[in-house]
Amino acid sequence: MSTESSNAITDITSGKAWEKEAPYSQGKAVNAGRFVFLSGQVSLDSDGNVLGSGDMEEQTRVVFSNIADLLLAADCSLTDIVKLTYFVTDMSKWVSVHRVRDEFFPDYHPASTTVEVTQLHKPEYLIEIEAVAVSHS
Repeated sequence: MSTESSNAITDITSGKAWEKEAPYSQGKAVNAGRFVFLSGQVSLDSDGNVLGSGDMEEQTRVVFSNIADLLLAADCSLTDIVKLTYFVTDMSKWVSVHRVRDEFFPDYHPASTTVEVTQLHKPEYLIEIEAVAVSHS
């Protein structure tokens, strides 16, 4: 286990060389705190309208903004996230998701899983992201 730590969250690594190249954490050990589980978020504005129709990059940006808003309401921030699960309808657009993820997580990489799905709840949705955070406040 790595000794690198943010609050009471520690990166887990087995020490394999390729792990340093991965743009995500292999795992997070959580020492203590209040867990916050966010339902899957999609690209909706405050009135419930789909934003970024047909644009994976824009939808991802809106989803991360919605996640940040919910975390703020829970007295958390993006750096409190320990796990992200991505549901995408087209893996060939993953580079767009990755680019936006790096905007929101330039130095911090939560543990992550990505799953390609045939369709989300509405056909306009291209991506849905679940988050688990640990609050230390």
